Amino acid sequence: MINAQLMQMIIDASNEGIVIAEREGEDLPLIYVNPAFERMTGYTQDEVLYQDCRFLQSGDRDQPGLIAIREALGNDGNCRETLRNYRKDGTHFWNELSISTLYNAADKQTYFIGVQKDVTVQVKAQQRVAQLEAQVAELKAELAALKTTSGSNKN
Repeated sequence: MINAQLMQMIIDASNEGIVIAEREGEDLPLIYVNPAFERMTGYTQDEVLYQDCRFLQSGDRDQPGLIAIREALGNDGNCRETLRNYRKDGTHFWNELSISTLYNAADKQTYFIGVQKDVTVQVKAQQRVAQLEAQVAELKAELAALKTTSGSNKN
């Protein structure tokens, strides 16, 4: 069995942001964030404790991933979504968030554990690939139109 001190060292050493939120009413107040969360977001633990995680989306709350998270929290609480979050300095980053639920002995949700991974590089690469694919499709359509036009000019 791992003792509490070793468990804390493991969580603090993680490269992924780890947050723990209490299951209380509508708001889910943060009761713990690890150092990786602080590095990822620019917020210190003291600045975020007892706040709902929604502050990370700033005013950007119309995201499909947030809808899926709300639905999951209303059910079993387990999900994985990618969100556009905002650092303390206002810059945005893409956050792959995996949420798991802890239950008490009465099988009631008590805490949510969030593991956050900054996937900004991957999302930007996917967006660039999609952009290039659209340009290629556009060029192919132009080429096909040119071939059709030059083919009809031969008659």
